[in-house]
Amino acid sequence: MKERVMNKMDELVIRCKIGAENLRRKGMKKEDGIDGILVTVGLCIIALLLCVTMKESLETFITGIVGNLTTEANKILTGTGAQ
Repeated sequence: MKERVMNKMDELVIRCKIGAENLRRKGMKKEDGIDGILVTVGLCIIALLLCVTMKESLETFITGIVGNLTTEANKILTGTGAQ
């Protein structure tokens, strides 16, 4: 009787391990590309919100960079830049 109970317990343990392994495999299964798509869409939305909310700041920043680069390029082309 005791041996029979032990066999049933061993069988139950084995079934639980198999069930847990199957559940782990199903839970860890990756969907093709959906995570990358969601991240990309999220980043695009964040960039769009930043552009809309910081329009004037971005405009000033870009204008300043372009102006400085233009000045430096003119110095290099005319040879008046510091060596």
